Amino acid sequence: MFLDKPPEETLLIPFFRTLKNESVRRPSPDLIAVVQMMERRQAWMREYLRTNECAPLPFVRSASFQSEPEQIAREMRRGLGLSDMWSLQDRADISGIIVVANSVVGNNTHRPLDPAEFRGFVLVDEYAPLVFINTADGKAAQMFTLAHELAHIWLGGSAVFDLREMQPAHDTTEIICNQVAAEFLIPATRLREIWDNARHSGSPFQYLARHFKVSEIVAARRALDLGLIDRQEFFDLYSAYREHEYQIREQTESGGISMPSRLCILENALPQPLCRLCMKVVYS
Repeated sequence: MFLDKPPEETLLIPFFRTLKNESVRRPSPDLIAVVQMMERRQAWMREYLRTNECAPLPFVRSASFQSEPEQIAREMRRGLGLSDMWSLQDRADISGIIVVANSVVGNNTHRPLDPAEFRGFVLVDEYAPLVFINTADGKAAQMFTLAHELAHIWLGGSAVFDLREMQPAHDTTEIICNQVAAEFLIPATRLREIWDNARHSGSPFQYLARHFKVSEIVAARRALDLGLIDRQEFFDLYSAYREHEYQIREQTESGGISMPSRLCILENALPQPLCRLCMKVVYS
């Protein structure tokens, strides 16, 4: 009945890290607690939907690893009902994907989540796919994390990831998901079409950010991927951007939970009181 030492808790999903000459460390108790919390909520949602004979979501695991990133990104836009001039939040209430955004463990403000450890994770399920975004991270990175997580749903692989400097781990799935996320946010063809206008605008990444409805750093990352700028230019911009966001967060941060985004399958299918219950379950 008594163990010599406490049992070691581990993650039941892969943890992809973008390592830089660092030793691999065990997942923190905070990360494990959040993943387990989300797994319980996903299980509850899945059981509820199946009990009420809801259909599985057709886009989960619908993409192939043999497909080009451009094709998968197009399928993602079609599955989410996004037009060419889209805004991801425009479809946040009808896709059937649960998105939880938080910066602490549950409601405990004394247990902040470390973005250096992980930026997000995804739990793939045909009925209740769930993505978690660590809102202790910068706003720019959060949008890219969300797109990366959506690619995981289409390809069908649960995972935790840190995506340092928006770079994937040395894993085939992670590399493909990153390519799909970049194409999903900023299609290569459209970027090349307007690059000359952006370059001569005086503030090229502001120009791209307004056009594609993303952050400047995401626009710069895509320009780097396509060879429009060099690595030094990108990382100089990235460092300055992160420092600016850190200063703003230090000045304004009050702690606790930020308002989460969500894609809730129940919102348009069930009576409003139950929708509010669902929101409470997802948010808390």
